[in-house]
Amino acid sequence: MGDAEHLTKYANNKNIANCLRDGFPHPYTINDARNWLKNNLTNKNLLLAIEINNEAIGGIGIIYQSDVYRRTAEIGYWLAEEYWNQGIMTEAIKTLVQHTFNNSDIVRIHAGIFESNTASARVLEKVGFKLEAIHEKAVFKRGKLMNEYMYVIFK
Repeated sequence: MGDAEHLTKYANNKNIANCLRDGFPHPYTINDARNWLKNNLTNKNLLLAIEINNEAIGGIGIIYQSDVYRRTAEIGYWLAEEYWNQGIMTEAIKTLVQHTFNNSDIVRIHAGIFESNTASARVLEKVGFKLEAIHEKAVFKRGKLMNEYMYVIFK
C-alpha cells in the first residue's frame, strides 16, 4: 500500500488514460490507487507496480483467461509519461512474458492496442509480439470509434 501515493502522482495523466480502457480512470485518485493495490492481493492475476528509485512509476500485469482460453493470458501496462522512450517498458514486458511462459502453462499472450497508440505497438514488436488481427471499429474512446490492433506472442 506504500506505492499508492506514487501511483496516484504518475497515473493521474490524461495522456496515459487516453491509451487505456475506461476502467483506468481519469482523474486517478488515491482511492483508485489503493483499490488497485488491494485488488492485487486478492486476485489470481499477476499485477505488478514498476518501480524506479523506490517510486512506483507504472503498472504491468498478466490477466489469465478462463474456460477454453485457459492457456491464454492478456498483458496490460502503463508507464509514467516522463519515463516514456527510455526502454523501461520494453524490458518490463520482456521480463514478464518470460516469467509467465517459464512459470505457468500459458502458451499465448495477447495485447490489444488502440490504433492511435503507435508507441505501444512498437514496444510490443521489439519484444517479439506480432500483429495478429485488426478489430475494426472495436473501441469507443474519447467520443470516437477506432480500431484495436491485437498483438500476440507464443511460448
